[in-house]
Amino acid sequence: MHKVSIPQHIVDRVIERRGDAHIHANLDPSRTALIVVDLQNAFMVEEYAAAFVPEAVSVVPNVNKLATTVRETGGKVFWIRNTITDESRESWSHWYDMVAFDKSRAEKRQANMVMGAIGHELHPDLIVEPEDETVFKHRFSALIQGSSDLHERLQAAGIDTVLITGTVTNVCCESTARDAMMLNYKTIMVSDGNAALTDEEHNASLISIYSTFGDVMDTEMLVGCLYGASERKVAE
Repeated sequence: MHKVSIPQHIVDRVIERRGDAHIHANLDPSRTALIVVDLQNAFMVEEYAAAFVPEAVSVVPNVNKLATTVRETGGKVFWIRNTITDESRESWSHWYDMVAFDKSRAEKRQANMVMGAIGHELHPDLIVEPEDETVFKHRFSALIQGSSDLHERLQAAGIDTVLITGTVTNVCCESTARDAMMLNYKTIMVSDGNAALTDEEHNASLISIYSTFGDVMDTEMLVGCLYGASERKVAE
């Protein structure tokens, strides 16, 4: 698990700007979605990985706990799977050119990210329920145009708040979080539900999101917020 460190001067700046350290803590569980980004074998099982993120396996229990909580309090869970297709190779050719120097690694990565490959599958320790939804994305962000239909699905479900988990914190997770905020979702990065290659990269991403784009909370805080809000709603 990453050692999370957000400097106090960042927290102070956020409070000064927003009036609260956690502006999205008063969320509506029924309008909340857990977004699980790329927790696939190709990032988490070294045998199938050209982009192995060792820390990613450690966040699985927290992701499962949040998924259970979100379902029980009336929200939705979306499993995002990075997917390479012939069309994405062509329409996003500059990215593929950038990573083509190590040809064998690039070929392995692409082979493990196509539909039907073992690397493309979600990690087996993740608990997926029938009411959950799977989204195949074709860019780092699941919400940029041309990547997936996640935005349309969130809108159809009446979602206004997204909890971002997955890997890699500072690439696909942060990209999705930034676009979520720009699309007017209340955006929360889960500090112990994301994984990067290093603590430094993980924390840099959390600081960036917390400073400008949304909120950062850990699993226990979010579970408390979700169940607390659900209980208050029932009592009204």
